[in-house]
Amino acid sequence: MNRLLSAIAFAAHKHRDQRRKDLVASPYINHPIGLANVLANEAGIEDERILIAAILHDTIEDTDTTEQELIRDFGKEVADIVMEVTDDKSLSKAERKQLQIEHAATISRRAKVVKLADKICNLRDIANNPPADWSLERKQGYFDWAKSVVDALRGIHPSLEHLFDEAYKQRP
Repeated sequence: MNRLLSAIAFAAHKHRDQRRKDLVASPYINHPIGLANVLANEAGIEDERILIAAILHDTIEDTDTTEQELIRDFGKEVADIVMEVTDDKSLSKAERKQLQIEHAATISRRAKVVKLADKICNLRDIANNPPADWSLERKQGYFDWAKSVVDALRGIHPSLEHLFDEAYKQRP
C-alpha cells in the first residue's frame, strides 16, 4: 500500500499542471487513478507492480520523468512495464499509433494488462466526457484504433477484455 501511495503522490506531482481534453478540463491525474481502479476493483488485479505501473504509465510520455527516476523510486520491474507502454514522442502521431498495434502482441503480460486498462478508460472517457473539440469521426476512429490494439492483446485477461468489449459498445 505504501508504494502505491508513493506512486500516486509522484504521478500527481508530475501531472500537476496537466488537464484532460474534456469540456471541464478534468485534472489529468484522474486518468491514471482510473486505470488502477479498473485493474484493482473491476478486474481483481492485486499485483502491486501492475497497479503502480498503471499509476505511472504516462509519466515518461507526458512529463519530464526519466526512466532512471522510475527505477530509483519504484524499481526496475515497474519501470520496465511503464517503458513498454510508453510511446516515443519523437515519432509522428500516425507512427506511434501504428507501432502500438504492431508491438501490442510482443509486450510483457503485465504491460498488456496496463495497456488494456488504458484503452478501457480512454473509451469510457471518450463516450462519457469526450474531448471538447473532437468530431464524431475522430471519436469513432479512436474507438476503432483502440480495438485494433486490444485485438493484439487478446488472450491475456478475459475479464479486462470483456470490460473493453463493453466499453467499445458505447462507440459513438
